[in-house]
Formats: sequence, C-alpha cells, structure tokens
Amino acid sequence: MTRVVPQSGSANLVRNKAIGPRGSDPLSRLLAHLIVRGGRTTEIERATSRPWASALFEGRRHIVRLRLHGPNAAERAAAYHEGIESAEFALPGHFVADIQVDASGQDQYGPWVEISALTIADW
Repeated sequence: MTRVVPQSGSANLVRNKAIGPRGSDPLSRLLAHLIVRGGRTTEIERATSRPWASALFEGRRHIVRLRLHGPNAAERAAAYHEGIESAEFALPGHFVADIQVDASGQDQYGPWVEISALTIADW
C-alpha cells in the first residue's frame, strides 16, 4: 500500500503505471472471424476469455463453443478441423499464437465445435 505524507512534495509520490500497452480484449474480433469461417448460420453458444502471461508475452486464452445450423452444417463443422491452425485472423493489436479445435460433435440441436485460442498482445 502506498502512503502519502502531506508534508512531502509531489515528487515523492509513487506513480502506478501500466506495464506495456494494454489493448482491449480481442475476443469480439476473434468471434467475428470464427462466425465468418462457419457461415451465416453459426451461433455462439459460449465464449470465455481470461488473461494469460509468460515471462516474455501477455495475452488472453479463449475458449469458444459454436453451434452450426443449416442444411450443410455438418460439413461446415468438419471444415473447422481442416486448416484452422494456419488460418489468418486480423486482430488489431494482437495476433493468434495458437488455435485448435478441442472437441466437436452432434446432439439433438445439431453439430457443435469447441475451439481454444491464445492471442498475444502485439507490442
């Protein structure tokens, strides 16, 4: 805790500064890309984002579950497995360091895909 002594000048105050540039959470832009990849009838069932950091980088870990609807939903869900690791995503101030399909399946509501991604702040 920082203590301020009224008799001291402002030069003695401790100033808290952010470490590095702090951008907004890129989850919304990532979701937009994933919906485009899945097609117009793609629905976001669940999306979470939490901070992530290593000794050299900071970013966010994202988990997204998508539900695909429509006549060719099964084929579009299968397409997520093909090439998602090498797909390009435009996320201003961030880049996708890792993305993969963790699970997929089909239930009474149709096919679903669960994706995890790691985005890193681009300093």
